[in-house]
Amino acid sequence: MKRLAIILVLLSGCAGNNAEYIGQEYVGAKYQADALGEAVAPDTDPLIRTDSFDCVTFVETVLANGNREKLNKIRYKNGNIDFLNRNHFIETDWLKNNSDLVENVSSEYAPTKNRHVIIDKQNWLRVVHNLESDFAPQFADLEYIPYEYVSGVHVSEPMIVLFISGKSEKSDKIGTDLAVGHMGFLLPDGVLRHASSQYGCVMDTDFYEYASKRMENKNNIGIMLVKIK
Repeated sequence: MKRLAIILVLLSGCAGNNAEYIGQEYVGAKYQADALGEAVAPDTDPLIRTDSFDCVTFVETVLANGNREKLNKIRYKNGNIDFLNRNHFIETDWLKNNSDLVENVSSEYAPTKNRHVIIDKQNWLRVVHNLESDFAPQFADLEYIPYEYVSGVHVSEPMIVLFISGKSEKSDKIGTDLAVGHMGFLLPDGVLRHASSQYGCVMDTDFYEYASKRMENKNNIGIMLVKIK
């Protein structure tokens, strides 16, 4: 019984799991919203750090192997470090500008649907950051796996997993629609490794249990599986 308890703690708490190494060195690091910036105004947070993460900066730092130059290329279009040039939106910036590194492979694992999303970056910058810009609205059709099929999804290599939602009341408050509510790594043994705002750290948890809990909110509609090339 003692051995079983230890295994459960490793799986669900702020501790590591030996199933896959990816991101393991950061397990236990604290959660911090908007952990990275440009080190100058309007976001004076550092360009790189390894002591705290949010869900996006955790994935980005792991993909960059903790290398600052690689991280900048992932976080900024063409690696040009500037707040307005940052890949702020996973839906229309991050996936597109990192297409040499990642690929949506959801349809290879289960039936899929499309979530149409319109990102109004200009309005978001105005509402949230009090900044003016000339960005035109952008749209994307995100192919995702509805939650009803997630229990049958099993991967043989680490994947980035995006948790997809429908349009919510939050969209009106921030000035734009959003479709990606969270992200992390899905490991072959069914472990989700992610920076959790709920538990305040980078942790391992059971992916299927986590997906089941998100499914309880009707606005959460499914997941996207993104292969690391």
